[in-house]
Amino acid sequence: MLVISDSPDDDPLGLLPCAVPLRTLPSPLFSAGEYRLAPLEILDDRSYSAFTLRYMPHRPGLILALADPGDDTVHSRAAAIGAEAVLRTGQGMAWLHLRLHEATGCHYVRWEDLLTDPPTPGT
Repeated sequence: MLVISDSPDDDPLGLLPCAVPLRTLPSPLFSAGEYRLAPLEILDDRSYSAFTLRYMPHRPGLILALADPGDDTVHSRAAAIGAEAVLRTGQGMAWLHLRLHEATGCHYVRWEDLLTDPPTPGT
């Protein structure tokens, strides 16, 4: 998964404990091939302007991570770059983990770990 963030030490959605391999790159440094081949991209909203200067094509799997919950312009900006979702820091993590599970073909995210209340064995 490609995380596009101009603050490489930052974890815009809290994914560091995730088992999915993450590659975090500033917006000017990822290649078009990396963008095209990554099963999922997380774009840190604070890197939005630099990302748009790259003129990357719309593609499925682009998610905009929003750090400022009071930003009312985020949905129009997300639509402009073809993002499939907008996630605010600390919200939507269950959906994101399911999306990671789907995007990686179940190779890195175990389905059992996604369940909040796993069923009791034998029931």
